[in-house]
Amino acid sequence: MTTTCQFSNNTSVYLGQFQRILSEMIRNMTSVTMTDSISGSFITQMIPHHRAAIEMSGNLLKYTVNVPLQNIALNIIASQQKSIENMTKAYPICRYCINSSTEIACYKKENDAILNTMFCEMKSACSDNSIDADFMREMIPHHRGAVRMSENALRYPLCPELVPLLEAIIISQKEGIRQMQQLLRQIGC
Repeated sequence: MTTTCQFSNNTSVYLGQFQRILSEMIRNMTSVTMTDSISGSFITQMIPHHRAAIEMSGNLLKYTVNVPLQNIALNIIASQQKSIENMTKAYPICRYCINSSTEIACYKKENDAILNTMFCEMKSACSDNSIDADFMREMIPHHRGAVRMSENALRYPLCPELVPLLEAIIISQKEGIRQMQQLLRQIGC
């Protein structure tokens, strides 16, 4: 016999907003048409990914009183806004860095698998009346997706301006995952 958790009003509103943000992110990321530039295509997919993290963090900040988690959310907002600015600045140059059709096909195949896994894990993240834990269980696969997308892109010739931005994504997202996993353990989840 399974029992279902009855959500508080705050949790219901929080989760409804999370689902709206997630659906918009999925729609925006999957509507990107792959071009002959892995660099350009990566940027056009990562920007809506980052925007979703900013919105999800803002959604959490309406409810959490957990100071370490507030700091994590504020760091996500600041770092992802800076990353969007940097990628937007690099895009006019990076979109002209052309890859072979074989590179594009290999990149796209792995990228599609990464996105499908990330979307599935975020949609199926365990939810209960602990909004703090809900956020971390949703954001960890989101961050893991960014790491994997960046690592996949780095396997191919890229625009030189993009490489340090991907390396920064990998470092910051791995650190965010570590912090959230540690905080989940501390709160007993």
